[in-house]
Amino acid sequence: MDDLQPAAETPATRPLWLKVWQFPLVAMAAALALVIGTVWVTGQIAENLIQPNVPDPLGLILAVGLLVALLLLVYKLAIRRLGATKHDDLPLDGKALRDLALGVLGGAALISTCVGLAALAGVYRIEGAGGFSDWADIIFVTGVYAGFFEELLMRGILLRWVEELAGSWIALVISALVFGFLHVNNDSGSVLASTFIAIEAGILLGGAYMVTRSLWLAVGLHAGWNVVQAVWDVPVSGFDLDGAVNATLEGPSLLAGGGFGLEATIFALVVATSAGVWMLWRTVKLGRIVAPMWRRKGAAITAY
Repeated sequence: MDDLQPAAETPATRPLWLKVWQFPLVAMAAALALVIGTVWVTGQIAENLIQPNVPDPLGLILAVGLLVALLLLVYKLAIRRLGATKHDDLPLDGKALRDLALGVLGGAALISTCVGLAALAGVYRIEGAGGFSDWADIIFVTGVYAGFFEELLMRGILLRWVEELAGSWIALVISALVFGFLHVNNDSGSVLASTFIAIEAGILLGGAYMVTRSLWLAVGLHAGWNVVQAVWDVPVSGFDLDGAVNATLEGPSLLAGGGFGLEATIFALVVATSAGVWMLWRTVKLGRIVAPMWRRKGAAITAY
C-alpha cells in the first residue's frame, strides 16, 4: 500500500461528461445506489426464497451471508472502479485476514475494558450464566452484518469520497456525525448517546480506515466490539440480547448508559476515542492524510 501523495494532474483533455461522472459526490451517489440496489435484491431473495423454506437460525445465516457475498461482488466489479482515483478498500489477501483478525481482537479487548471499568465503578454486575439464545443475531446481525455493511457504507463510501473532495478531517467529522446520529432512534437512543457514538466510534473506525487504507480493520473492530458487548449482556446500541452471562447495568446514566448500553458512557468515550486518536496520529505520521481537492490544485490522489 502506497502512502497518499499527489499524483500527476488530471489531463485537461478529459471530456466534461467524464469529469462530472468522476466527481467525488457523483461517484459516491452511484456507489450508494449500487449498495441500495444490492440490499433490495437480497431482501427479495430472503423474503421469497430463504424465509419460506429455511427456518432460523440457518435462514438468518444464509440471508446475511448472501448479502455480504453480493455486496463484496458488487464492490469488486463496480464500486471500486468509480471516481477519478481507483483503489480497492476490500483487498482479498493475507493482510486483509490479518487486519480483520486484529480488528476483531481489538474490538473485543476495547469493549471488555469498558465492561471492566463499569464493574469497578459498581454499575455492572454479573449475576449468573446467560442462555445465549440470541447467538445467531449476536454473531451474524450485530457482528457480520453490522461490521461489514455499515463499514462499507460509512467508511468505504461516505468517508472515502467526501475525503477525496474535502480532505480527511472534514470527511472524518461528517462520517462520524452521520454514523452517530443514525442511532438516535434506536431503543433508549438520545442525542447524547448519538453524540457519544459519533465521537468514539467515528474516530475509532474512521481512524482504522485511514491508517490502513482498507476496510478490514474497521470491519473487525466493529464486529468484535458488537459481538463481545452482547456476550457480556450489555445492550448493543440500545438493543438488548441474551448474552453468555446474565448481567445488570444500573447506575448514573453517564456510567451505565441509561438503557442504551456502555456506548453512551464515559468509559467507551475515553477508551474507544483514545484508540482512535492513536490511529489518527499514526495516519499523520505515515503521511496518509488527504488534503481537500481545492488545496491539491487539481491533482489526483495516488492509488492506495
